Amino acid sequence: MPSERVEAQVRPGVEADLEALTEIYNHYVRETAITFDTAVFTPSERRPWLLSHPEDGPHRLMVATDTGTQRILGYATSSPFRPKPAYGTSVETSVYVAPDAGRRGIGTLLYDALFKALAGEDVHRAYAGIARPNEPSERLHARFGFRHVGTFHEVGRKFGRYWDVAWYEKEL
Repeated sequence: MPSERVEAQVRPGVEADLEALTEIYNHYVRETAITFDTAVFTPSERRPWLLSHPEDGPHRLMVATDTGTQRILGYATSSPFRPKPAYGTSVETSVYVAPDAGRRGIGTLLYDALFKALAGEDVHRAYAGIARPNEPSERLHARFGFRHVGTFHEVGRKFGRYWDVAWYEKEL
């Protein structure tokens, strides 16, 4: 059953968000195969990642906060898809929601803001890799027009088992 919706606002991420964003990400590192990182980060280790997402340009960090408490509920990013120059107009997107803020529409709110921010940028395609199983993420991406383009089978090993990653593509 869905949790109660909260009033939330989305804004670009700033350095003051680093501790909360690291805490959210570390939950997924420790508890899930949603990310293939296997060791938690300190905020100082995560700082270069945050700084690689300026307030403008194709690589964005959008943060959802509770309008009452200003607590960070989640974040979405667009990051370089691959490091080679010809990939410059492609981005990889991701969404992470605080573990107690799921099923409240936060992911939808974040992706809506992210794709609106990217609308004026020189970005041609967005890609998302989803470790399976993850039906909520697959539904979210489908809602935003992503289509499945392939699956890498048993591509990552975490928690003593292999995981598939389904890849999705969205025209921008």
